[in-house]
Amino acid sequence: EHLIAELNQVVHGKRSEKLNDDERQLAFEDLEAAVAEAETRQDAEAAPRTPPRRAARRNRGHLPESLPRVERVIEPDSLLCPCGCGEMHRIGEDRTERLDIVPAQLRVIVTVRPKYACRRCAEGVSQAPAPAHLIEGGLPTEGALAHILVSKYADHLPLYRQSQILARAGIELHRSTLADWVGTAAFHLGPVVDRLTEHLKTSSKLFMDETTAPVLDPGRGRTKTGYLWALARDDRSWGGGDPPGVVFTYAP
Repeated sequence: EHLIAELNQVVHGKRSEKLNDDERQLAFEDLEAAVAEAETRQDAEAAPRTPPRRAARRNRGHLPESLPRVERVIEPDSLLCPCGCGEMHRIGEDRTERLDIVPAQLRVIVTVRPKYACRRCAEGVSQAPAPAHLIEGGLPTEGALAHILVSKYADHLPLYRQSQILARAGIELHRSTLADWVGTAAFHLGPVVDRLTEHLKTSSKLFMDETTAPVLDPGRGRTKTGYLWALARDDRSWGGGDPPGVVFTYAP
């Protein structure tokens, strides 16, 4: 009832009292989850002889063909015919597909560089050079840095929450350490962003959008207004051959 009241407020309330997009999405998620829980409880409490309810029409998504398939064949306990005439033959099969999610796997990359020397002379030691790393002498691999950046900027997962997630797997990384990694990666990605900006500015048609966002201002104990500009190109609707691209620029 509380969720329904909130949704009614979204539709019929004053503009200043309406929920924002994130709050509205959360409200719908909670309401749909509550409905699914109630339906499941009704199914569990229904008598065995009660005919099953018609399945609710939901969009369960499409499983792409590119996803790896793990087949599990479930054979009957016995293939002998009940009448005793011998073993039964396979005449068909039923196949069902369900989406499975394997949690992120944390692993340690151990780099071993053997040293070699001649037993007969003193010409020195031979050893392969150490591979170049984005953070020299640092702990993360480039894959780990990419995961942290995508989680922060694409999935809106703050660093302190990522630190808590890693802690559940036994990896103690303070938020300040993750912030150092993000800053180093941002520095190295700067030339890529600059080059993309130059490339987009050579286009004949560009889109520009300005969005304001509240930004924390700890010194004053309140928020200030930040400005985010998106410079985008997308000629697909006009038959253009250039690939779409977008560059974001931020200024407090």
